[in-house]
Amino acid sequence: MLRQCAASLLDGLLLGCVYGAAAMGLNLIWGVMKVINLSHGALMTAGMFVVYGLFAAAGLNPYLALPVAALAGWLLGLAIYWVAVHRVIDAPELASLLATFAVNMILVGLGTWLLTGTPRNIDCDLGAWRLGPLVIQGNRLAAAGAAVVLAGALFLFLRRTTLGKAIRATADNRGAAELMGIATSRTLALSFGLGAMLACTAGALIATIFPFTIASGAAYEPKSFVICVLGGLGNPLGALAAGLLLGAAEGLAPVFLPVGWTPALEFGLFVLVLVVRPTGLFGKSGT
Repeated sequence: MLRQCAASLLDGLLLGCVYGAAAMGLNLIWGVMKVINLSHGALMTAGMFVVYGLFAAAGLNPYLALPVAALAGWLLGLAIYWVAVHRVIDAPELASLLATFAVNMILVGLGTWLLTGTPRNIDCDLGAWRLGPLVIQGNRLAAAGAAVVLAGALFLFLRRTTLGKAIRATADNRGAAELMGIATSRTLALSFGLGAMLACTAGALIATIFPFTIASGAAYEPKSFVICVLGGLGNPLGALAAGLLLGAAEGLAPVFLPVGWTPALEFGLFVLVLVVRPTGLFGKSGT
């Protein structure tokens, strides 16, 4: 029993890294522009199909295709921002919700028409490694490692670069940032592009672990919302820690409960955190 728990916990933590990377994109967009991106799941699906297309058509290793998926996500995010979000950025939040929901429906509809709902699978097995009594799946370890590198790169970008500091300044006080000469419109577009890039890349990593369809992104989108609340809205790095927490819960739950109870446990945790600490486990407490 103890061995099973340890193995399930390890698998959950590895998967939680990927969940956290996906939620970081959603959280970054919220933190900078107060927009809840309902096209997040469709962007994750886009990443899945980018790496699958390169793997199926050109035989490119899916991990080598990650930069292409990241670039595709960034460009798609910029397009979504300038076409749908920029026009409603200062409108009530419902307007941005409806705008990103409309984008989501367009992307899913076009994807279903072009790609159908047939399940896909990337056949790229990296084997397994043994750590004492535990067996670590190579695909999960590689995906988790890539997610951690992505999180580290985002942290360094936001803390050490001029553009990253401009994003943080815009998130703190957009008016003051404009007075300091920061082009906030371009900064907001960059932020949305980065958030879309993270979602797309996380979707690509998930595609190396699980089969997927055009609707798969929608299944992972609620997990990203739960992680954002757990980690604290506007706290991208808190999202990574919350992803680990959710992954651990998801890994351990089937050991003690029927598999069907896992979503109930996740959303029960979601409601509990909202009630006890609305700012999230890693968010700043209100005064």
